[in-house]
Amino acid sequence: MFINFRRIRKCQCMQLLTTGLLLCVVMVCWEELDHHVVSHMRSYTYRYLVDNYDFLNSSYALSSSRRNRKEGYYDADGGLGNYPYLMNHPGKCGGGGRDGQSRDDVLLLLFVKSSPENFERRQAIRETWGNESFVWSELGASVRLVFALGVHPNVGWRSRVQSALLQEDQAYGDLIQQNFLDTFHNLTSKLILQFHWGHKYCRQARFLMSADDDIFVHMPNLVEYLRQLLSSQSVAKDLWVGHVHRGAPPVRRKESKYHVPHDLYPWPAYPDYTAGAGYVVSGDVAAKIYQATLLLNSSMYIDDVFMGMCAKAMGVSPQEHVYFSGEGKTPYHPCIYNHMITSHGHATDVRSLWQAATDPTVSGNSGGFINNIYCTAVRVALLCLPYYQNTYSCMAAFT
Repeated sequence: MFINFRRIRKCQCMQLLTTGLLLCVVMVCWEELDHHVVSHMRSYTYRYLVDNYDFLNSSYALSSSRRNRKEGYYDADGGLGNYPYLMNHPGKCGGGGRDGQSRDDVLLLLFVKSSPENFERRQAIRETWGNESFVWSELGASVRLVFALGVHPNVGWRSRVQSALLQEDQAYGDLIQQNFLDTFHNLTSKLILQFHWGHKYCRQARFLMSADDDIFVHMPNLVEYLRQLLSSQSVAKDLWVGHVHRGAPPVRRKESKYHVPHDLYPWPAYPDYTAGAGYVVSGDVAAKIYQATLLLNSSMYIDDVFMGMCAKAMGVSPQEHVYFSGEGKTPYHPCIYNHMITSHGHATDVRSLWQAATDPTVSGNSGGFINNIYCTAVRVALLCLPYYQNTYSCMAAFT
């Protein structure tokens, strides 16, 4: 048999070149590959095979001396930790006594996380889905809207922005501000502010909602959903509902704003948590999260994750709702509006979306067998086809 050694050498060279090229591609793309594939495999393995987060109670627990100092300071009049109130409205939920009790029956305490300079976003919310008068007159529900703020991080702008905030608060009386820098890495301070303020001044609220100032909330649908929960069990308990992230890995890329170094969080997976853009907890869960913030070190600066850590430490698990969008944005269509609860990414179109989504003809055209078939087909086209990304999951089309 004749063997062509020249052809063999050519094949070997091609194999070497191909292998070298593949190795180069892997080396160049390793960071992305590690983040999107390897880290998720590790996190899911940890989440579903190990599922042991006992370290939260040991590694993140405060010492008894620090816990006593922290708890005592939170009970003082002036502040939250080292952050005194710059604006506060203790009587927002009615009564306003030190024990947080009131005769007012509040269905929902609505906390919106906002940046000091975002006046237009706050104003749009006041005029649409956060309008307390509308919710009471049209829906017969008692909702209390407040905005959680820090101080402007730019020293040069701070005085002017603060003066504008004081005027805004005099006009609307709904700003809750503490003396910490309003930055991404202080979002956990805002989360703590929400649960401590709610515990002290609005403990009677049946539900507490945390929301960003660039989300849209379909308040009629949300109120109906909460009332259904109350009617089914008279007192809603153990509720923490939103868009759930399960087995999510920490981001290790230093250029990402979500970067978490190993020395802060060395484990491969976070506890389950809901997207911080918008979620709802029942009153008993709000009380448990309050207690957890007294027990756990709040060094984790990603507030969504810290919420998950607090909930895990207190034995609370998040529940998925397909129409809580998380990071997603709703398609603009009446067949979506019939079911939507939250939608993310609405910094400029809140007023127009509110008008469209709450138009009486939307709910009026939703009944009947033919309309249901039509809307299901529309939702499948909008939510299940690959060209429409970053919105509700395909499961929402059939809910």
